[in-house]
Amino acid sequence: MQGLIAFGDGIYAVDSGYTGPDVAAIHLIEEGGRAALVDTGNNDSLRHVLEALVETGLSAESVDYVLLTHIHLDHAGGAGAFMQAFPNAKLVVHPRGARHMAEPSKLFAGVSAVYGPERAKELYGELIPVPVERIIEAGDGHELDLGGRVIRVFDTPGHARHHVCYFDTKSRAFFTGDTFGLSYRALDVDGKPSIFPTTTPVQFEPDAMHASIRRMEAEQPSAMYLTHYAQVRDVPRLAADMHRLIDAHVAIAERHEAAEGRKALIEQDIWALVGEEAIRVGWPLPEAEWRRLLALDVELNAQGLDVWLEARKG
Repeated sequence: MQGLIAFGDGIYAVDSGYTGPDVAAIHLIEEGGRAALVDTGNNDSLRHVLEALVETGLSAESVDYVLLTHIHLDHAGGAGAFMQAFPNAKLVVHPRGARHMAEPSKLFAGVSAVYGPERAKELYGELIPVPVERIIEAGDGHELDLGGRVIRVFDTPGHARHHVCYFDTKSRAFFTGDTFGLSYRALDVDGKPSIFPTTTPVQFEPDAMHASIRRMEAEQPSAMYLTHYAQVRDVPRLAADMHRLIDAHVAIAERHEAAEGRKALIEQDIWALVGEEAIRVGWPLPEAEWRRLLALDVELNAQGLDVWLEARKG
């Protein structure tokens, strides 16, 4: 694990440790001795954040906000534990997600349907409810004041209908959750990142994802901070790759729409697409290693596309 990474402008990435090193980042924004955290990983991630606060000279009492991009549990599973640890913090979440933070039983049932109950319990443990009075329902255009630093909320559906991204007006950077895809540092080539969309079940909507990315592009951001994983620059190139690869995922799904056993066929074709990207970019890892790194993402992308095909029938 890389631990704490400083990017300047008071922005840090904390390795959450979720499922392994360099997979899921929690971002720390510091201004004037006040702090905000973007996404939470799971309950076990809290210890890494507490260590990072000490390292940066902050305390648990310094945290004003826990900002959730969305309530998928690799981003929000630790929210209740974080709110217990940070007595002055407010939890910021899309209005569609707020009720599930206050009463997370349906949220856990949903993730159990994806992973199975035993694996879900292993990954996330017990989900702790957040008191309603500590939740801020943040819709599009909502602004947060962090020690005089303005953080603006953008409604960014496509990966999920309850997804928001946070635009830091000081650094002119977005904290993108999953809307701007996945970019693992182990696949960088001479510091040049590659990117891949995430079509995780159950609310993938390609047109909305394209629109959300274009909306963020219009701000001409200096960087994107992805939960999976941390800072990427060269935003115009990566945005173009995202648009191309979203369309490629849609084409794969539509090719197998009427096929029997289509999820397996979709997954097989996603792997072929990944292999094309590996060759195009020149990933430094051997195929066995990048397959291991991306195995869960590819499986979930196939599930999401299968669900999307079913949903659009209605």
